[in-house]
Amino acid sequence: MIDPRLPRYLKVRDFVAQAITHGEWNPGDAIPTESQLAKMHEVSVGTVRKAMDLLVAEGLVDRMHGKGTFVRRSGFATPLFRFFGHLSQNGTILVPHGRVVERRRMTPTPEVRAALELKPGQDGIRMKRVRMRDEHIFLAEDIWVSAERFDGIMDIDPDTFEPLLYPAYETHFKVVVTRVEENLSLANDAAMAKRLGVMEDTMLMEIKRLAFAKDGQPVEWRRSYCRAMDFQYKVVVR
Repeated sequence: MIDPRLPRYLKVRDFVAQAITHGEWNPGDAIPTESQLAKMHEVSVGTVRKAMDLLVAEGLVDRMHGKGTFVRRSGFATPLFRFFGHLSQNGTILVPHGRVVERRRMTPTPEVRAALELKPGQDGIRMKRVRMRDEHIFLAEDIWVSAERFDGIMDIDPDTFEPLLYPAYETHFKVVVTRVEENLSLANDAAMAKRLGVMEDTMLMEIKRLAFAKDGQPVEWRRSYCRAMDFQYKVVVR
């Protein structure tokens, strides 16, 4: 329910955000024009434009010049793979092949329970996954989701998860990931080193990611490891 005390532009913003959250408009769908929204809400086009500016900044919609405003599609590969040297000759990101090697319903660790905001007694689904380049494993992942929200994921052919999990979440569970948070650190982890096929004392780069759905709820926690020497980082500050 939209708070009637809000400024008009925030009412329009909340109307659009709620429509996206409730699935009335899906990723890639065009939303009504600014003129249509202005007429619908009995406000000026300038007020609607202010709401749209906020929605663009929040990552819920994209403006396409001359075409309109569309519900944003998630940039599934960008957050994680910008850290690795998987670029084609034209500079686009190449998503390496992945494989889910294990799936289990189990009690989550305290860290996972807190991150996914699971209640006591709620189970999680843990997936072990590897990423390969030229048939060599370079990334090992532990991925957790709520067993309740992703009921049935154990019965899905794991081949349908590849090369990326988020499209499968959307297709099978109507869960659209719109935001991720990542934390990076150096670590030693013998089990992950073994999965990567390297010496147990090899220095690894640990990337923890928490993914959020368009309703703002955390839906996936993952921990990824690679050899620190394979990790690259580049940032441009303007």
